[in-house]
Amino acid sequence: MQTKRYRAFSDELKRLFGCRVQRIAVDAGFTCPNRDGSLHTEGCIFCGGHGSGSYGIRRDLNIYGQLEDGKEVMRRKYRAAKFIAYFQSYTNTYASVDRLRELYSMALTVPDVVGLIIATRPDCLQDEILDYIQLLSSQTHLWLELGMQTMYNRSLELINRRHDHNCTVDAVCRAKSHGLRVCTHVILGLPGESRDEMLRMAGELNRLGVDGVKLHLLHIMKGTRLAEMYSQGTVTVMDREDYAGLVCDFLERLDPRIVIHRLTGDGGHDNLVAPLWSLKKFEILNLIDAEMERRGTNQGVRFSR
Repeated sequence: MQTKRYRAFSDELKRLFGCRVQRIAVDAGFTCPNRDGSLHTEGCIFCGGHGSGSYGIRRDLNIYGQLEDGKEVMRRKYRAAKFIAYFQSYTNTYASVDRLRELYSMALTVPDVVGLIIATRPDCLQDEILDYIQLLSSQTHLWLELGMQTMYNRSLELINRRHDHNCTVDAVCRAKSHGLRVCTHVILGLPGESRDEMLRMAGELNRLGVDGVKLHLLHIMKGTRLAEMYSQGTVTVMDREDYAGLVCDFLERLDPRIVIHRLTGDGGHDNLVAPLWSLKKFEILNLIDAEMERRGTNQGVRFSR
């Protein structure tokens, strides 16, 4: 039963599996073409030392060990009964099919792991990899996550993404043609993007027919080029109320069939420079819920085909 005014991923999983299901992030030792010299060596300007968003992972353990360790945490913290292995760090299709098969198969041997989430760049999805992921999706609950980040090429250039938006469009179309569930990442608050421009990205997600979305506020992380820009005063971050209101506006424009995987990002206490208010994740989620309730609104009320 849906408990939010938007189509929450947690509700979808509970409906599907009949219990609390939690994602467990793993680090499979991948790198990225934007770091190994294939495209560039510095990476995206927001990406930290272990890949964007990857904190608290036991990198001294193999995939099986990381998942077993994560299961204990998730059982204790959330009383979860089932789990999804989340291949999160860096670019998780940036290897041969044989290597991917070895890693994904290991994850699926872990008891109570009922699915996979594979996060990658849209320029790292060769057809043979999509063919394999399509086969895998017939055997387990699977989501493919693509780092769209923004639909504006000037912003993609600014963040040193090293691909354009057409690359994302092509990746989504090819993944959908393989019958895959596609979740896209979008960053709200990139330098130079107006509120109207950010909201227009909801329409682009609708047009592409994606199945899920992760919304991230712009985080400033230690050791990144973005942190240097922030210290120089060339980058600013949103305040909490503005971000919550923007998310609600975004949700109102989003196709109601699209599953909401995330509404705010996790910066990590030891690495976050700004905004520090983002560390209180549940306060932000409660603020978004309260604003949706105050408006009497729901995901998709402004959606039109």
